[in-house]
Amino acid sequence: MATFPSIEKFLALRNLAIVGASRNRGKYGNIVYRDLRAKGYRVFAVNPKSKEIEGDPCYPDLQSIPEKIEGVVIIVPPRRTENVVREVDSLGIRHVWMQPGAESAEAIQFCQEKNMNAIFDLCVMVMSHPI
Repeated sequence: MATFPSIEKFLALRNLAIVGASRNRGKYGNIVYRDLRAKGYRVFAVNPKSKEIEGDPCYPDLQSIPEKIEGVVIIVPPRRTENVVREVDSLGIRHVWMQPGAESAEAIQFCQEKNMNAIFDLCVMVMSHPI
């Protein structure tokens, strides 16, 4: 389980990639994207099946994003998450938030072994809500 300081560190980041961003406004990949953007985060959509999400460019993978990404929110099935955390690590990104349902024991273990700030079992929209 994530600690409050690890959550604070993640929420203090400004440039976030949303892996699993969706064009469908009813899916969490779109809802999270819109929510974080509305809260002032600079968000970058990642989905190999889309060119644009909510009027913003969408990238096929993390390496295609032309800016430095500080953290990644993952909203994909657990088997894909396992590949995403490896890509995150290869790019030197140290902060990952696995939305509920995206996490897997393997992905969590990988992040822990790599000393990444990995948050799971918590919704980023709820935790980033002002108190």
